[in-house]
Formats: sequence, structure tokens, C-alpha cells
Amino acid sequence: MKINELNSTLTSNKKRKRRGRGAGSGLGKTSGRGVKGQKSRSGVSIKGFEGGQMPLYRRLPKRGFKNPFKKKIQQINFTIISNFLKKYKLDEKKLKESDFFEKKLLNKSKGRLKLLNIGEIKQPINLEISYASKNAIEKLEKIGGKIILIKN
Repeated sequence: MKINELNSTLTSNKKRKRRGRGAGSGLGKTSGRGVKGQKSRSGVSIKGFEGGQMPLYRRLPKRGFKNPFKKKIQQINFTIISNFLKKYKLDEKKLKESDFFEKKLLNKSKGRLKLLNIGEIKQPINLEISYASKNAIEKLEKIGGKIILIKN
């Protein structure tokens, strides 16, 4: 017999156990829970309890650290900006970080923007953004653009 030859009717017609329906049912009185104690009561599950043995979640070492004060910063570069300018016809004279969020080009919940020196840009743009790398600022000013860093 192979796995593909198994018949599902053997298990699919199995009746569920109806507990607490009298002594004659075989699962009456205590409904298969034994006698007394915490586990015999309803609404109780002792998750992670291993009979007094040190539980797995306490045996394993703690790992990592989540900094609650971490700044969320997403990267943007000249290639992305030039594509946005072509596709969405944005005004390169006064381009702001908030324009990207308002037009739903970038997601505000992923953090503020940082301009990186990746890709080429032909036309000079005036950009107002939260962060920018030194090389990106130099490159933009070399072609006649201007960058204003927003105070956070």
C-alpha cells in the first residue's frame, strides 16, 4: 500500500467523543479527566509546564535586544528620485519629503528618508529631506541643486 492509495473514509466518518453523557457512555462522571486537581477543572491549561523539569523556554538562552529608541530611517537614492520625477511629474524646484508620503509613493510608517549617493541624476533639484549622506549632498550641489535638511 502506498500513501496515494490510502482511503480517507476510514478516518473521516469517525464519531467525536461526547463526554459527560452518563456512566453508560464510558466517558461519564469525570469525563476522562481523572479525579480532583487543577487539571480536572475547566478553563485550565498549564502551558509550558513539564512536570517540574526546567521548561524548554527557560533552558534556552535569551537572545537579542530591541532598542525602543531606534530611529526608523528608509533609504532613497538618485535613481529612485529620478524615476519618481519622470513617472509622477513632481516639481523638482521644490521637492519635499512629505510629497513622497502624501502621494503614497513611499510609506511614512517605515520611517523618515535618507538620501544616499546611488545612481545618476541629470537635472538639478531642490530637495527638503530628513537625512542625507555627505557624498549625496556634494553630488547634488555639484549639478546645481540644493538640499535642506529638516530638523527632527
